[in-house]
This record gives sequence, C-alpha cells and structure tokens, in this order.
Amino acid sequence: MPLNTESSWAVAGGTLSVHTHDSSSVGGEMRFGVFTPPQAANGPVPVLWYLSGLTCSWANVMEKSGIQHAAAKHGLMIVAPDTSPRGDNVADDEAYDLGQGAGFYLTATEKPWSPHFAMDKYVRDELPDLIGAKFKADLSRQGITGHSMGGHGALTLHLKNPKQYQSVSAFSPIACPSDVPWGQKAFKAYLGADESTWANYDAAKLVAANPSDATLLIDTGDADQFLDEHLTPQAFIDACKAAGQNINYRMQPGYDHSYYFVSSFIDDHVAHHAAVLNAI
Repeated sequence: MPLNTESSWAVAGGTLSVHTHDSSSVGGEMRFGVFTPPQAANGPVPVLWYLSGLTCSWANVMEKSGIQHAAAKHGLMIVAPDTSPRGDNVADDEAYDLGQGAGFYLTATEKPWSPHFAMDKYVRDELPDLIGAKFKADLSRQGITGHSMGGHGALTLHLKNPKQYQSVSAFSPIACPSDVPWGQKAFKAYLGADESTWANYDAAKLVAANPSDATLLIDTGDADQFLDEHLTPQAFIDACKAAGQNINYRMQPGYDHSYYFVSSFIDDHVAHHAAVLNAI
C-alpha cells in the first residue's frame, strides 16, 4: 500500500512522522501522525491509538499534549488518525460539529455522508494493516484513547472490539451521545432518524449490553464548558456500575475541555495503557 511521508522530526528520543495515503475505507486521501519510540529500534512495540475530537486532526495531540515523552518512557507507539475524510469531493457542513472534522468514528448510512464517512472501519481495519506493514508495531498489543468525540470513539471501538483493544481510556468523552445535542445531531445526519440504529455507537448502551474485562480510565474537568449539556458523565458512570464494568472516572477540579487539561493527565493515561500492554 503506497505511503507518502510528508514530515518527520526527532522528539523524545524517537521520531514523529506524518503520512498520507489513499484510503479504500473512506474513498480518498487520509493523513495520520505516528510517534515511534526509541524502543522500536530493538523490535516491534505496542500501539496506542489516539482519537481526536471535533475540528481536530493528528496535530492536536502531537503538538499540544506532550504525549511523546510518556510514550518514549513506556515504549509505546502512538498513532493519531485524522477525525474524518476531507477534500473537495467529501460532503461537509458549515457547522463545526458535522461533516469534515466531525466523523464521529462511525459508518454513515445516509446520503450525502455514506460515500466517505466510515471512520470506524478506517481506524479498526484499514489503518492497522498499514501500520503493521510499514512500522515496527506489535498489533497483538493495542490500546485506544481519545478526547471528546475521540473519547466516544475510543470507548465504542473498545467495547465492540475488546480483544483488539486490550486497554482503553478517554478524556472528556461524549459517552451518552444518543441523549445529548452533539450526538443527536450527528447520529440523525449520519445514521438516520431511526434511533434504534444509534445504539451501536453509544458507549452507555454498549456497556449496558456487553461490558468488557478492561478497566476504563476516564478523566473529565469539572470546569468543562460542555460538561452538563454534551458530556453528562454521571449517566455513563451509572450505566457502567449497573453493568459491572470496571471504571475509574476521575473528575478533575478546575480543568476545562482544552488541551491544557489533556496535557495535565496524558502521562497517567499512557502509563495506564503501558501497564496492560507491556504485561501481555
């Protein structure tokens, strides 16, 4: 599979590189970032997938969080996909929370979105094959994390594929999307008005039906401007408790929804994944 390397930098003893390729899942060019830790010089290393939130790309976590330093310490490769397909031939919307930059890590069934919006298939199936072929990645050891919309993606992909993603965490996830404006808007556009189809992409409903054996590490700030309207963490906590899902949900005083928040706790999350993946 052809892969174009756009940029590469030395950082934290490893390498951050940015790549593009033609994706069969979304029918167009996709871009992603990879941090390869120094331990990869000695052989394949575990992979931690980082899914970004609305309006974001690979760059947000790689440029703002400092994740490379923690990943280098623990020997994890970080792969940061884009948040949606992009391009002149890809459907879009004027609003920031729909269309390009807002793929919601699902497979759209409604037009005009269905020809390109299949970010769950891209992240779960296509990109791992490419990473395994082109990088020193041990795909028998994978974890997944993300922020906001990406936290939603991380939780849902883990809960539906617990053997693929053995560890999971999230920052400020949209964990009950069927019940909040961000999720309702996206699901109606991408999946249609039949709300029964939404459950397959709703972490609260997925955990109620099939809890995993993993411990979910989740951080949210109590000063998050989206806390009450879009995140509703207590509803997800209650769903986990009712289902018997192990969860460590930490409400962090004074923190908001920004990457100042993410960068403050990224070391904890990388360590959480490393404890699981390096023990396999």
